[in-house]
Amino acid sequence: MSPLGILLMMFGGIGIDIKHSDGRGILRNQDRQIALLDNSYMALLTVLCYPDPRLHQVAKPVAQVDARIKQIVADMAETMYEAPGVGLAATQVNIHERIVVIDVSDEQNELMVFINPEIIWASPEKKSWREGCLSVPEFYDEVERPAEIRVKALDLNGKEFELDADGLLAVCLQHELDHLQGKVFVEYLSFLKQTRISQKMKKRAKELVGQR
Repeated sequence: MSPLGILLMMFGGIGIDIKHSDGRGILRNQDRQIALLDNSYMALLTVLCYPDPRLHQVAKPVAQVDARIKQIVADMAETMYEAPGVGLAATQVNIHERIVVIDVSDEQNELMVFINPEIIWASPEKKSWREGCLSVPEFYDEVERPAEIRVKALDLNGKEFELDADGLLAVCLQHELDHLQGKVFVEYLSFLKQTRISQKMKKRAKELVGQR
């Protein structure tokens, strides 16, 4: 996706009132507006790969949603779409602030931004999904999580909103919020699997360095 396309999508979200349109947490955008930041520039960020110890650093809350934070969101969005992926936490790009971008739409044209997100409710019902991660490329495994959650966060205007989520969105939100707490999805797996993945990732990193 082009930088212009991402900006149109991102800053079209400014001023959008995110509401629960039904009990399943389906989003409906109202009064969509397009606004571009002057002199905006987006850059691809380097995604940290497991077992990089920086992935275990706990992110701090964003103090103020200002131009700097909006630029970080723009860079994260471009990085996520380029990867490609459906979610990215700031921790994964070595920015240790509570910021998450997500797009689980089929056409990847519905960017969602969560600043200082927190889960305020989780269903007792659990569901297993096969998960992957941009920080653990080419590895996938089953992880059990609450089937439904409710999240509270700030949008790009610094306005608080709540969102009910299920299905892939619920999984993605929980996965990315784990990153903000310094946890990678492989840590839900057995110690043996974690060790194997860590060894393979270290070997992969050495091979990549050798190719440069």
